[in-house]
Amino acid sequence: MDDRIKRRILAFYFAGFFNLALGLYVLINGRSFVEPGMWMALIAFFFGFAAVDFWFPRMLKRKWREAQAKLDAQRQASPKDEGGG
Repeated sequence: MDDRIKRRILAFYFAGFFNLALGLYVLINGRSFVEPGMWMALIAFFFGFAAVDFWFPRMLKRKWREAQAKLDAQRQASPKDEGGG
């Protein structure tokens, strides 16, 4: 896998864990210093972005695998086309 994609995936996982930790902090300690409406909004915000941060690397991996499979299929098809001429 390309190093740029690996770094991007690791960055998303880091951001996901960070958002998850902040969401848990707000869930546990947030009621004491934030009003209930804002408390629920913050929880939804942090957990929502944590979910996206864990979902997006899977999509990146899937797209990369699909692109690699396409390239491999083209590489296997091209010697047959060139060898017949």
